[in-house]
This record gives sequence, structure tokens and C-alpha cells, in this order.
Amino acid sequence: MPGPNLQANYLRQIQPAGGAKQTSGRPTFYVRSPKCLRIFRARLMATIKPFAALRPKPELAAQICELPYDVMSSEEARQIASGNPFSFLHISKPEIDLPSGADLYAPRVYAKGKENFEKLIHDGALRQDSQPCFYLYRQVMAGHSQVGLVTVVSCLEYLKGIIKKHELTRMEKEDDRVRHIETLNSQTGPVFLTYRAVPAIDKMVVAVSGDEPNVEGNSPAIDFTAHDGVRHTAWVIGNPSAIRSFAQAFKEEVPFLYIADGHHRSAAAARVYLKCQERNPNPASGHPLPSDGRGVGGEGSAWFLAVIFPHNQTQILPYHRVLKDLSGLSAEKLLQKLDQVFVIKLDGVARPTRPHECGLYLAGKWRTLSFRPKFAATSDPIEKLDVTLLQKYVLDPIFGIGDPRTSERIHFVGGIRGTAELEKLVNGGDYACAFSMFPTSIEDLMAIADAGGIMPPKSTWFEPKLRDGMFCHRLT
Repeated sequence: MPGPNLQANYLRQIQPAGGAKQTSGRPTFYVRSPKCLRIFRARLMATIKPFAALRPKPELAAQICELPYDVMSSEEARQIASGNPFSFLHISKPEIDLPSGADLYAPRVYAKGKENFEKLIHDGALRQDSQPCFYLYRQVMAGHSQVGLVTVVSCLEYLKGIIKKHELTRMEKEDDRVRHIETLNSQTGPVFLTYRAVPAIDKMVVAVSGDEPNVEGNSPAIDFTAHDGVRHTAWVIGNPSAIRSFAQAFKEEVPFLYIADGHHRSAAAARVYLKCQERNPNPASGHPLPSDGRGVGGEGSAWFLAVIFPHNQTQILPYHRVLKDLSGLSAEKLLQKLDQVFVIKLDGVARPTRPHECGLYLAGKWRTLSFRPKFAATSDPIEKLDVTLLQKYVLDPIFGIGDPRTSERIHFVGGIRGTAELEKLVNGGDYACAFSMFPTSIEDLMAIADAGGIMPPKSTWFEPKLRDGMFCHRLT
């Protein structure tokens, strides 16, 4: 019989291959060395599984599908969904249908989301496919195109480290998603995963989504352009032979998957899975967790919803920093201190053009800052990140911001808003200066994840964002 703490039991099971690092009093699962894992390549490969998605009625997709719940405030969501009863924000941020100021984590919020979800299903706006399928999801944004495979992936492989993470998560945000999944009995927003591109898989994707007129099955099931100008297109892969081909290609060619965006959704899905196994262990497997990844209800909690993109199609935008004050320094004195860290070009530009270069907006003017070589002279994948260098040599020692996660003197601006937003914030008087950053590369992200490392907060901003409501995974 399994012990009282399934997570602890599971940790002991995987300890020979990996380890657990204590973070905030709870285990963070990871595999220590990718070199060691290559020895077990035949065993440790990414598993993908077809599923019967709950999808929008095609003619309603543009009204239903919305940006992820965590990229907007409740008030912004309320304005976006106003007058649109089909908006998925009624499900992903159901507090918008309750009085302003309501506790975001109150049981009635999740109950309202379930009520709205079931209404869309009852009314036929969301419809479940009759058989398990894979899907392709293409996004086109300002000339950038990316095509991902929509599937469900294994919670067990996430816990083992085959699905790799690079960020810490916050317990309250995990708790929120756990309650949302359990109340709706569904995962309604996908995790953005990536893998090192495989040419053979690229060809299979083109065969489904390509423009050749004689390719069987290349008619999209959903195709719309959202209000922000991003085009979203989906194809269904229902042919059994094609399904087997995709599954086999990942099994043979993709040893690891990497979380690009959606660490809290992944962690929440794994927690739901563990809770289900606590209640309904599988004694036949000989372990408290089933070795084949099956969960309660077969297809259910052991799997989580994901869209998987090849790494060379992903687009990472920078995450900029704006500071409330100059920590008691004059502009002139600040530049003197920064001169010890950077080579400063006083007549600078807003957007950095290469790694180890930042922009500084101060007193109505941009300067270009290039880290002096001695500060960036490291092979450590985390230590050489620009966001790490800025924190280590500027934000902490010069501005006194030791923990950017908790400091109220720093604000982060996603690259989608552009450097004009930085100028607006500083010129408006609420902030004293801004640092524009060069984007982190996907190669850096994967290298850090391979090393079992954790990136600094607000290191990456992926665009375009996957839409909630395009695909839902029902647990039973």
C-alpha cells in the first residue's frame, strides 16, 4: 500500500536517476544530468498521446478563443469580454461575472467558471471530438509563423524531468490552477512546449498544414484572425496511420520536451494527478504511481494539454525593467556608477542589437550600455544571461533591489508592449528610469533546463500567446 505522502514516496523512487531540490519547503523535481539520461535513451523519450479535444464551433472560434488568463487583469478581462457571452474569459477568469472586488480564489469563482463552461458545451458552442486525434495549431503574427502539435503529454514524465522546466512556481498560483482543473474536470489552456527541431517531424507537419493542393487532409478545421491581428489556424489529424507516425517520430527522435510557457499549468496538472493517485492507487503496477502513465479514468489526470513547437520556430521577446527611483542618486552619479559595469554610448538607441547590451532610458534620453567583457566572461548558462548580469551587477549593488520577485521598486514590461511603453512610464513620472533588454535565446533556455537550472524571474516573453479555448482536455 502506498504511504501517506505520495510525493515523498515518488521522490524516493526516482532518486537514483535524479534528485530533489528543496524550494520554499517543497520538492522541485528534476533530473540532474542530461549526460546520464542519454544512457537510458531507449527508456526516457517524450511520450505524446492523441485525445478527443473539446473545440469551438468553427464559426464561433473568433468569439470564444481568448488570450491566456494570466496576461491580463480582471478589469482588462471584464472589458474584453463585455457584450460577448461566448468569450472564454467567462471560464478562465470567471470573477468578471461577479461583483468587482470579489475574492479571486473564492469557491464561487470556480463554480461560476464551471457553470459558464457547461453552458457553452450544452449550447453546442464547444463540441468534443468523437475519437482521439492529434491537431496542428498554426499562429501567424506580423510575419512570424509557428506550427505546433496539439497533444497531451505525461505528468509522470514531467515529474521525472523528461519534460523540463526552467522557472520556479508560486504556490498560490499553482493552487488556483489546481482548483480550476478540479472544478471543471478539464484543462482549458495548453502548456507551450518546445523541442530541438527534427527535420522528419517538420516534413510531417508540412504534409498536413502545407499549401499543396493535393495533400490529403490539409483543409483547416478552424481559421480566424483575432482582434490583435494574430491569425490562428487548426487542423485535425484523425487518420490512424498519421497518428501512429507522429507518436513514433517523437518516441524515436525527441528525448526531452521543454516548458517554454505554462509552468504553473504544468505543476498544477501534476498535482491533480498525484492527488488522484493518492485516492485511487494502482496496486497492480507495484508502485504508488503507474509506470505506464495511466491515470484515473484512463486518459484523464495522468496527461496534460500541450502545444509542442520546434525550437527554431519559437519567438522570444525581451522582458524590460523599469525602476521607481534612482536609490537616492542623481542622474550624473548613476551614470558614473554604471560606467564601472558598462561601456556607455551616450547617444544610444532604445532597442539593444546584440547579447550583453542594454538600453537605459533616463531623463528623456536613451543610452546604449554594453557589459564590460570581464562581467560576461563565463560559460555558466545562467550567469551569462543579460538578466542575471543586470541583477547581479546593477539592480542589487547600485539600486538595492536584492529580490526582484518581491521588490515594489521594480516593474517588468513584456516586450510585446515595446520600448515606447518604457518611455511612457518614465516620462509620466511614476518611474525614474528603464532598462530595455535583448531577448534571451531559446538555446540558452534549453541549456539551462538541461543543467537543471532555474532562470531569473521575468527572463522570457513568448509571442504569440496560445489562445485559451482553442482546445480543451476533459479528464473524464
